[in-house]
Amino acid sequence: MILVTGSTGKLGHAILNHLVDRGVPVVASSRSGAGGSRPLDFDRSDGISLVGVDTLVLVSAGEAEDDVVIARHESVIAAAERDGVSHVVYTSLVGEGDHLAFALAHRWTERRLQQSALSWTIMRNGMYAELFGSLLQWSGSQLTSAFGEGALAAVSRDDLAEAAAVVAASPPAHSGQTYELVGPPITAHQVAALAGVVPVDITLEGRRKQLGVAGLKPFQPAMLMSIHTAVRHGFLARTSGDLARLLGREPRDAAAVAAEAIRASEE
Repeated sequence: MILVTGSTGKLGHAILNHLVDRGVPVVASSRSGAGGSRPLDFDRSDGISLVGVDTLVLVSAGEAEDDVVIARHESVIAAAERDGVSHVVYTSLVGEGDHLAFALAHRWTERRLQQSALSWTIMRNGMYAELFGSLLQWSGSQLTSAFGEGALAAVSRDDLAEAAAVVAASPPAHSGQTYELVGPPITAHQVAALAGVVPVDITLEGRRKQLGVAGLKPFQPAMLMSIHTAVRHGFLARTSGDLARLLGREPRDAAAVAAEAIRASEE
């Protein structure tokens, strides 16, 4: 049996749907057990049961400080070892993302899996094209960008979900593999042009001021600013053929996906 964690989130839900479409037996799980999913609360280690699960698709445990995410992942990996899970598919962060403020928990989890007795596959997901589009923010009638001329090897969330489903459906073929799942690099100006908008370039300091009044959680501004900084200075532009090989086709047009996110944010 395959179990997908975080099935009420966008990535987990999409992975679940791709597995269902493939006719693969799969069980959804979520913190609350919503919609008949299997309850799986990573913050309650004494209540985590993975009995009967052969392949666990571990969708990273969400937005939180590093120590919280690490504790959650330790709880679920320890339960996988205890309960006889054969293989873990982990949705990690692209290798180029080591400069990002939320990389540490991903790299800790990769190391934890590699040092475990479990069979594993690490899916190093690139930054979502949808997120890239949403980070081009409206200020009144102006679309602002703090990315400068920097490029991002963005990828659609659905392509990442499909790749995870491909691996989860046939784990022995992917055991011990780490995949870099990114698309061709795109720029903010390319995306904005597809959305029919001419962006106004602002500085990183300007974006920092915008985030400071956005009502975010304490750790979120630093995370978001690290994306802006890394893209602007060329640290997230490297591409790879891993995604196309797993999908058996070229990835979706990330620039078009990001442009759609811009249009949606304007509505």
